[in-house]
Amino acid sequence: MGMQDQFKDKSEQLKQQAKEAMGKAKDEASERASQGRERPEEQARRARQEAQDRMDRERMDQDRDA
Repeated sequence: MGMQDQFKDKSEQLKQQAKEAMGKAKDEASERASQGRERPEEQARRARQEAQDRMDRERMDQDRDA
């Protein structure tokens, strides 16, 4: 194998590694972005549930006092 072939092979190897690294970076960024979107939804759901729980407790207290 000539020197030119060795450089060409190494170039192809590095190119493939770069593609893999870019794909992995995009996947990680996409995952972080989707996690960021899930958190506010979960917080909103939890806030609604807590508000409902408070209203239920207040109703129970009013019924008990009546």
